Amino acid sequence: QVQLVESGGGLVQAGGSLRLSCAASGSIFSINTMGWYRQAPGKQRELVATVTRGGNTNYADSVKGRFTISRDNAKNTVYLQMNSLKPEDTAVYYCNTYIQPYNLRTNRYWGQGTQVIVSS
Repeated sequence: QVQLVESGGGLVQAGGSLRLSCAASGSIFSINTMGWYRQAPGKQRELVATVTRGGNTNYADSVKGRFTISRDNAKNTVYLQMNSLKPEDTAVYYCNTYIQPYNLRTNRYWGQGTQVIVSS
């Protein structure tokens, strides 16, 4: 009923930039907090950034000052602008959202993941 589609990942050199997008579609009544997680090889999944419906943001210390999370409520889309990328940013990035579909309770949804590789 609800689907998240991620895009924007790829291969980039250190110091470069990428912009990730995650669009929600389906029978959606409302979307609350949206965010991004990442999982590097051999590492646990970690929170990168979140943004509430009202625009309040939180960032992991490792990305603060380099990444910016934003959302377009009209498009049901969350973005992650990644600047000054480092090799340690290499990971699969997952978006997640709290969504209430029509006729259903609020649930947490995950995107399929998009790979980001930063070369040195």
